[in-house]
Amino acid sequence: MVNVIQSPASLTREVALDAIALAAALLFAHGQTKERTIIAPERLGRALGVPVTALPYWGQLTVGIDGTTLSKIVPVKPLGVDMGRVLAIATVVDEVCNGTLEADAARSALAFAGRLPPASTLRFTLLTAIGAASLGVIFGVVDAVSLLLIAVSAVIGALVRRSLAGFSDNPFIQPLCAAAIAGAVAGAADRLQLSDAITLVAFCPCMVLVPGPHLLNGAIDLARTRIALGIARFAYAGVFVLMICAGLWFGLVVTGATLPAAGTAAPTPLIADVIAAGCAVAAFGTFFSMPWRLLPFPIVVGMLAHAVRWAVISMVSANAATGAFVACIVVSVIVTPVANRLHLPFAALGFSAVVSMMPGFFLFHAASALVELVSIGPGAPTVLLTSVAVNGTTAFLVILAMTLGLILPRLLFEHFLPGPE
Repeated sequence: MVNVIQSPASLTREVALDAIALAAALLFAHGQTKERTIIAPERLGRALGVPVTALPYWGQLTVGIDGTTLSKIVPVKPLGVDMGRVLAIATVVDEVCNGTLEADAARSALAFAGRLPPASTLRFTLLTAIGAASLGVIFGVVDAVSLLLIAVSAVIGALVRRSLAGFSDNPFIQPLCAAAIAGAVAGAADRLQLSDAITLVAFCPCMVLVPGPHLLNGAIDLARTRIALGIARFAYAGVFVLMICAGLWFGLVVTGATLPAAGTAAPTPLIADVIAAGCAVAAFGTFFSMPWRLLPFPIVVGMLAHAVRWAVISMVSANAATGAFVACIVVSVIVTPVANRLHLPFAALGFSAVVSMMPGFFLFHAASALVELVSIGPGAPTVLLTSVAVNGTTAFLVILAMTLGLILPRLLFEHFLPGPE
């Protein structure tokens, strides 16, 4: 039951609409799913005595007062993911709805929540290095030199990304430059013969750049027949991945290096696999500015998911896509009620728990082989074409399995056990 706060004389419909539009725009911009971006403004509007409808689109968000011609259009693009800000905004909405925050203080509280700083540069840089090295362990890197190269490459990329954030609002420059650094470090290590795992030295720092929440939000939108927004999210994620591949290729070209053909990843012991998965989850939770107090939850869920995946692949002899599908179902069943209860972005929370399963290794290897195939031309060996087909198909199937595994339980939860508005 929502407590309705009668708007004071000073809080006109226009002022209330401005506060509601601000809340909706901030939620949409920082990674909240569309349905939650719609529900929160409606709750806030009822509390302020102005029933509203919010309509998010890529590039703008419209909030209108029901039964009137009064509306507000806010230009906004859902480019980022910041769980700290989303949680703070949702808390303000709850406080207004529960009567613990005065209506005329709502807008200033929302504006303050929207300006909360992201994770510190020290935390961001350190966890980037840990996350990239952890992905290396998951994919079979065992020597200290290779892990150190991966960590150093990730640290440099993280510092460059944070520096570029202060100079440009273009979202594609950061992954392009970070991936170019990863390619250059791998190329230099190859020429100096510092590692036998050059492919993973190149790929692991790039895997921490993959825009997983946008892929999941896009899949949720398509499943709900929000075709335009879903396609826009997928297009944004696709260009993002393209920039990663282009930067990686440029870094390798500059150093005159080429990546060896893909081989079978060495099996990782269960204990090492689970611990590395937990470290990777902590890294991605940091990328999404998850508060420290909430970080243990996705870490535990991510470790459990990796144990399930390891068991399905090792004990049932299933393929990578099947293992990811089963593990993601487990994650979604656990994460969905928690995300709904805390008003956290499901895509960010769910993705951070399963990020180590993303097939970045196969995706980037397919892209690398494709570039080499085009550069060689008709005389290219058949093995390159095979590499593109096998790695590309594997990446597609794993991503599809992960997406379905994460969104199907969520959709079922919302259909049979809808949360309170």
